[in-house]
Amino acid sequence: MLMVCSSFTAKVTKVAQRAQSKSKCRMPNNIGFSNFIAVLSPKADDAVALVLYKMVNFLLDQPILIQMRKILLSGAALLLSFSVFAQKTYIHAGKLFDAKAGKMLTEQTIVVEGNLILSVAPGYQNPGSSDQAIDLKSTTVMPGLMDMHVHIESETSPTRYVDGFRENEADIAFKSLAFAEKTLMAGFTTVRDLGGSGVNIALRNAIAAGKVVGPRIYTAGKAIAPTGGHADPTNGVRRSLMGDPGPDQGVINGPFEARKAVRQAVKYGSDVIKVTATGGVLSVARDGSAPQFQQDELDAVVQTAKDFGMHVAAHAHGDEGMQRAVLAGVHSIEHGTLMSEATMKLMVEKGTYLVPTITAGMTAAQLADVPGYYPEVVAEKARRIGAQSQSTFGKAYKSGVKIAFGTDAGVYPHGDNYREFIYMTEAGMPNIEALQSATYQNAIFMGIEDKLGQVEAGKIADIVAVNGDPISDISVMKNVVFVMKEGKVFKK
Repeated sequence: MLMVCSSFTAKVTKVAQRAQSKSKCRMPNNIGFSNFIAVLSPKADDAVALVLYKMVNFLLDQPILIQMRKILLSGAALLLSFSVFAQKTYIHAGKLFDAKAGKMLTEQTIVVEGNLILSVAPGYQNPGSSDQAIDLKSTTVMPGLMDMHVHIESETSPTRYVDGFRENEADIAFKSLAFAEKTLMAGFTTVRDLGGSGVNIALRNAIAAGKVVGPRIYTAGKAIAPTGGHADPTNGVRRSLMGDPGPDQGVINGPFEARKAVRQAVKYGSDVIKVTATGGVLSVARDGSAPQFQQDELDAVVQTAKDFGMHVAAHAHGDEGMQRAVLAGVHSIEHGTLMSEATMKLMVEKGTYLVPTITAGMTAAQLADVPGYYPEVVAEKARRIGAQSQSTFGKAYKSGVKIAFGTDAGVYPHGDNYREFIYMTEAGMPNIEALQSATYQNAIFMGIEDKLGQVEAGKIADIVAVNGDPISDISVMKNVVFVMKEGKVFKK
């Protein structure tokens, strides 16, 4: 495009210079329309050409300095070139999932220009001669999928606990590139990353800048935990290596340090705050469900985050820790494995979301029976807690708890995020609602429904497609055959 613009600018400027040679101080309005059209693409719209022709001649007729005139003329030519050569993409969708209404449309044309959806209309519209056409008539098209709980820096491995001593940040960064690309190719164009080393912030920035391939990332940076809590990075190491991590490392004790940790996360560039309200399954610590924060600590985290306009996500397996987090005002409970009916009622009352991450629980329970895959202290927790995640989700859904689709990718291999759809529908959520939870409902959850979550005019062009109809067979979500993010095709 830049080469086209440069060539076009040169042509228009040359025509103008010929006119300028007749007057050193003032260019007369003497570029003929036929000469002007000669420098345009033959495909230019006549009405557009006429308007731009008048604009250029207006500039030529102004009594201004020659150098300024050249600058204005070049600017007009650049504007003209973009207007003439802008290419639209026409996507012919055999089926289109209306995520807002929760219904399937047939034979639709989606027109994309730049990074935005220009229009959606019934029937198969013919593209212009300079436009691109993409045939998805045999597929189901839907908005880009969203996963609200991933760990983009890491992936399950029997050497995971040793790797922490071997790998530098550069190693983590290089590995995360592959995880990010796998996630995007699976159709997930937006993810919420809930805790890592801090490399996740740099990865988010690199993807946003177009330097590497991956989904749009909203990240927590490092999670916040108390000393010895689930996200304490020194759990399980010998004392000479433990040190005394503090708020800068995401470890806090008391409300003052809680506030500092949130502010530190904001300073480092986090988009969301993650706390570990209870013990966890995969940390090398004895308990996986006990509460880990006092109420005043959680209150301090949430209030400070709200001051910055940020949501708080609370990792929680045990019921008491969940209730404390909900009372503090967190936006979401992650996992919620041992949730009681009383906590479900409280979440409905407070409007708190559950991000179920069933896939992680089921995977951990399965890997716990692989000899040597996890340390025994972890394997025992995985067997006891992990397998309960699906049944708890079913009860929470039927109780009216709001659901945000999230999988805890990294606890299982990246790219297999589709498995959550299967587990959710097995537990009683209809296919349509499962699809909505990963699209329009997640956009509402994130507060970005004005930009994403639905294929409609004015939204960012995040569009994916699968073979088959996921409303009748949710397993087809495994095979994403087309991925567009921000108007750019990454998989076709």
